[in-house]
Amino acid sequence: MSDTVIPKKAIKWHELMGLGLTDFFINSIYKVKTEQNMSVKPQYVDVLIISKSTGKPIKMLPDGFEFLRDYNIITYKSLNESLNQWAIVEILGHYASYRKIVSPKEKLLPESKFQVFAICTSYPQKLLGSTNQFGVEVKKIKEGVYQIESKLIGSIIILVLSQMALKEQNALWQLFSRKADGFKYGDAHYEWQAPEDKSLLHQLYQKYLNEGIKMSYTYEDFHRDYTMPFIESLPTELRLKGLPLSERLKGLPPSEVLKQFSPSEIEAYLLKLKKESQSK
Repeated sequence: MSDTVIPKKAIKWHELMGLGLTDFFINSIYKVKTEQNMSVKPQYVDVLIISKSTGKPIKMLPDGFEFLRDYNIITYKSLNESLNQWAIVEILGHYASYRKIVSPKEKLLPESKFQVFAICTSYPQKLLGSTNQFGVEVKKIKEGVYQIESKLIGSIIILVLSQMALKEQNALWQLFSRKADGFKYGDAHYEWQAPEDKSLLHQLYQKYLNEGIKMSYTYEDFHRDYTMPFIESLPTELRLKGLPLSERLKGLPPSEVLKQFSPSEIEAYLLKLKKESQSK
């Protein structure tokens, strides 16, 4: 009977975005949920929830997140997914369900406490119209940030990550921008709240390669800028774990090795070697 190999679950783009946002908001006045039950019968959907919490105020929010309210419902479409009219219908349905869930039984919380966000990699032209001539209800706030304002559906903030300005507050957005220079900028400027979460970079880089994205930022560049600093940050015992003794000492002159021992220890060892050689 052969051993059965269970393949590891491949992490999805929206899970990576959830991990990134979770790291960004650690210990802040917002908390992030990456799975939300949206019905009486358990049914978890791929939406992100950012809600007001206790913690430290955030000095610098990514572009678009200045519109955060007490409760924020987010849909995310990665580089091969389309942010279209149906995606908006879906997220509005989740917003309606979530508003019921968090409201007291007797009365719905006011609409002003909620904000719907749609985050996407590429500009959704079919949804928003040409960048030269937006739809009637579409307004450009700044580079990469758009607003749909309608009496029928309320306000929706659209964030286009590939259009975000190359600024420090957008470092997290740049990691998901589909652009090699954006990834490099995000790698250099995003400050991780939990250092162990930086492994997300490796998963993101592999995702880009697997999706066939041409990265002028090469694997050698990535290895130099991320892998080596990460290895150097590890405790010595972890860096050396698994290395045979010969590899640990390779390249060291005898004088450096012998520095670790006292003269009496060296003399005792030499005497032992001498006795062993004489007994042969």
